[in-house]
Amino acid sequence: MSRLLRTLFDRRGRELDLTRSQWWALTAIYLNEGATQSELADFMELEKATVGRLLDRLAEKAWIERRLDAVDRRVRRVYLTETVQGLMRSLRGVAAEVRGDALRGLSAEERDRFIDTLIKVKGNLLNLDDMRPETGSRSMAMAADD
Repeated sequence: MSRLLRTLFDRRGRELDLTRSQWWALTAIYLNEGATQSELADFMELEKATVGRLLDRLAEKAWIERRLDAVDRRVRRVYLTETVQGLMRSLRGVAAEVRGDALRGLSAEERDRFIDTLIKVKGNLLNLDDMRPETGSRSMAMAADD
C-alpha cells in the first residue's frame, strides 16, 4: 500500500516539477512555519543533514527562505515564500484528491478507525527500539499510546 501511494504521489509530483522529498519538506514547513532546521528534521523523522540539503534545493528554487530568529541571532527559521503559495494550494488539492481516492468506499467512521489504527501501529513501531523522536510528530506518537 505504501509503495502504491508513493508511486501515485511521485507521478503527481512530476506534473508539478517536484520530488516526493521536496513535497514532504514543503508540507512540513507549511505545518510548522517558522521552525528551525532541527525542528523540521524531528518532525519529518529525517537526519538534520538530509533536511539541510532539501532546504538548500528549496531555497535555490526560491520556495523557502531562512530568516534569523528575533531573539537568538544564531538560529535561522524556515518560511515559505510567496513564490510557492500557488504550488502549495495545488499540493493540498492533490493530497486531498489522493486521500479521497485511497479511502473511497469507506464511511467516515471507517476512515477515522483506520487512521487511528495506523497511528497506534506507528507508535508501537517507534517504541520497539525506543526510536520515538524527541520532538516533532509527538502528538501522533502520544495518540498511539491511548
